[in-house]
Amino acid sequence: MKTRSTKNEHPGPDVHGLRELPGVQVDGYSLQLRDKDGFVGDQASQTAFRDLLERWRKRRRRKGKDPLGGSHSRDLGKGELDRALQGGKASEASDVMHGAIEEFAQELALVIQRFMRQPSWRKVQRIVVGGGFPESDVGERAILQTGAILEEMGLHVQIGRLSHDVDDGGLIGWAHLVPRAMLKKHDAILAVDIGGTNVRCGIVKTRHRKARDFSLAKVVRREKWRHADEGPDRGGMVEHIADMLEDMVRYSERRKIRLAPFVGIGCPGLIRPDGFIARGAQNLPGDWDSHAFHLPSQLWQRMPMLGSGPTLVLMHNDAVVQGLSELPFMRDVRHWGVLTIGTGLGNASFTNRA
Repeated sequence: MKTRSTKNEHPGPDVHGLRELPGVQVDGYSLQLRDKDGFVGDQASQTAFRDLLERWRKRRRRKGKDPLGGSHSRDLGKGELDRALQGGKASEASDVMHGAIEEFAQELALVIQRFMRQPSWRKVQRIVVGGGFPESDVGERAILQTGAILEEMGLHVQIGRLSHDVDDGGLIGWAHLVPRAMLKKHDAILAVDIGGTNVRCGIVKTRHRKARDFSLAKVVRREKWRHADEGPDRGGMVEHIADMLEDMVRYSERRKIRLAPFVGIGCPGLIRPDGFIARGAQNLPGDWDSHAFHLPSQLWQRMPMLGSGPTLVLMHNDAVVQGLSELPFMRDVRHWGVLTIGTGLGNASFTNRA
């Protein structure tokens, strides 16, 4: 991407993946720790839980009928798993679910222990868990058990869930990353949250005139696309995201929402200052780490002007953005972190500044 020379070119380098932000510093994100089995984080993802549950079910099948039926664990909906867990009284299905939850909580606690040995996580006092997994009863119970296991391990760190709806956190966080000057005459921004299974696109009303810390920021329209079901290639995925953004622009025009000329993109991986992805996007279709692929530029080409000005398209790590949505509610601690449990395990750590 070239440095900007005219107002109609895409913004230049040194704007993506910012670490120094108003009131907070991003200490680290997208840690990829390894052990003999591969990436440590892969042992505590939503995918890992499904695989672990399948192993529990296979053991039960050797003794008789599978209490969860014939579908593979990866194909069972969250509602089905929650119903198996909540089945009134003790049952074979609930026994299997409790066993898988307990084992997953132990794995997650070990991953957190590994993270907290790293310099960027060593002082973390509180961990907020986001991503798709905690929004289910199964996920919530696993998080609670993880907290208890951490205490038994002597790791006195608070652990809890996002304050916002899990689908909103990865969008609302962009309120803390948009240049403040862009908000003066505008009501809202566009934001995209790209995950290994879903893409979320939305309009975020910053409501900065009512709360300068963005504690009242709100998603007023959101669209969710489960791309994993359709299996698009990289180009098809970019086109669909652009279509979603253009739909949000049309909605804003109808509702007379004054959009800032800004689009924020949350994406897995380590984001370089020039907007390329250095590593960590392996759960997305195609080669997103390629030096020939620059997502901000491709989306900007579809909408170079937004409202009255040239569009600024910025990209940051999805876990960082989701964590920033919690910033107004983290002022009682100095060091904190976020884990996003989805197709993979996202992570970021922060230090509050005066």
